[in-house]
Amino acid sequence: MKENFIEKIIKKDIKNNKDIKIKTRFPPEPNGHLHIGHAKSIFINFSIAKKYNGKCNLRFDDTNPRKENKKYITSIKKDIKWLGLKFNNIKYSSKYFNKFYKYAIILIKKGLAYVDNLNKKDIKKYRGTLNKKGENSPYRNRKIMENIFLFKKMKKGKFNEGSCCLRAKISMSSKIIIMRDPVLYRIIKKYKHYKTKYKWCIYPTYDFAHCISDYIEKISHSICTLEFLDNKTLYNWILKNIDVKKKPRQYEFSRLNIENSILSKRKIKLLIKNKIVKNWSDPRLLTISGLRKRGYTPKSIMKFCNNIGVTKKESLIQISNLENHIKKDLDKKVNRAMAVINPIKIIIYNLPDNYKKKIIIPNHPKIKKLGTQNIILRREIYIEKKDFQENYKKKSKKLCLNGTVKLRYSYIIKAKKIKKNKFNKIKAIYCKYYKETLSKKNKKIKKNSIIHWISKKDSINSKFKIYKNLFNIKKLDKQKKIINYVNSNSLIIREGFVQKDIFSKIIKNYIQFERIGYFFLDKKSTKKNVTFNCVVKLKNHK
Repeated sequence: MKENFIEKIIKKDIKNNKDIKIKTRFPPEPNGHLHIGHAKSIFINFSIAKKYNGKCNLRFDDTNPRKENKKYITSIKKDIKWLGLKFNNIKYSSKYFNKFYKYAIILIKKGLAYVDNLNKKDIKKYRGTLNKKGENSPYRNRKIMENIFLFKKMKKGKFNEGSCCLRAKISMSSKIIIMRDPVLYRIIKKYKHYKTKYKWCIYPTYDFAHCISDYIEKISHSICTLEFLDNKTLYNWILKNIDVKKKPRQYEFSRLNIENSILSKRKIKLLIKNKIVKNWSDPRLLTISGLRKRGYTPKSIMKFCNNIGVTKKESLIQISNLENHIKKDLDKKVNRAMAVINPIKIIIYNLPDNYKKKIIIPNHPKIKKLGTQNIILRREIYIEKKDFQENYKKKSKKLCLNGTVKLRYSYIIKAKKIKKNKFNKIKAIYCKYYKETLSKKNKKIKKNSIIHWISKKDSINSKFKIYKNLFNIKKLDKQKKIINYVNSNSLIIREGFVQKDIFSKIIKNYIQFERIGYFFLDKKSTKKNVTFNCVVKLKNHK
């Protein structure tokens, strides 16, 4: 892990207190799947604990049964395990419900919390704005005993949802809006908590439960993103006023923003609801499950998280940064093969119908230990449509009428004739091959572009899913209507061809199709129905 400002703080703390035990935590709310922003937080908390011989807890912030679900806990555990990380302890905020309640009573007894009967809309109205001070609730000055009595009635389920809540009594004129008598407890009756069932009908808010959970678990450094900077004031206020010792301290780093992407669970849910993506594991999303399905490796994701560093400065990370890490991870361990994803037929007319030439080529151009493979050249082959243009251009890198190209590992061919159907679409291109051009030493080869190909008779049909940016604009964090910026071509499905023996070349479901990109064999593929997901395109492929 790269050294960062949080580590400098920890080193200073260790220097000033040699007996300090470093303890961090990753506290996801189980109301959605993890995304790459969570991976960054996991990496930071886990790496710091490991580096300083400390511990890191995985804590589920399960204080809102209205939004949370057991299936999300299962998926979060699965994602973390897949990333290759093991937490020292798995905790649940719900385990501390009794303690939260007792600490709330302490605040009430100190005159620092009260039961408010304003509804949600009026609480927001009374709170004011950045330019306008808030107003005191008409229920703010209730007596301590009355507040205790009402809070206990809330616990017993004597009030309806939304009829009252428990609020901290701080200051309605504070410059920090979150300090204007924030809600500490609310009533939730209609939803069953997956752990406590219907035992509780009042639930603590995140801000109240989070800091107390950190204290209970003896977290030394509570690390979160900058969006919780204002919450830090409330974090410290609660811990100060419930009279606890050895308070944890909160430190903030910049959240992850990646070009043309969103990392908001709420917005991802919106995309799913509007059927723009299928589910949380759609490969176009930067969720951990989406990246896994697309073919990203745990190593590439963790390397990326380390590479971007930990700072307080907000920045927009280029998607190419993430792509470069998966390329590096796959480059030295994945076989190469040829495939045509958007085919056009070539007939080499000066070869006989029964012509068959076996050519031995390396599985990897730089790694001999990966061995070799056989490819076969026949009279009829396929090339990519993008490698052909009808009109001749002298400096063109494509095959065109009366122009030549070199077939990779094979001969130079020259286009002589085009056959079209009644709709004026090309059916086949008739080419001449030059026998003496197989050798790499031939001078003519240097003047020609090299294109990939595949023999018609030695290929099988395959689908290729090509993923592009999900959004048309780079920065989305301040856009309210993200649907307006969705890229309608974010998923392109091509039907082309791969070699018949492709399954023998695939290593752990990965293959690089030359000049195209790295691909991941879809788990639903069979020998009769082959589908490849494009992990990442090669630099020159459009």
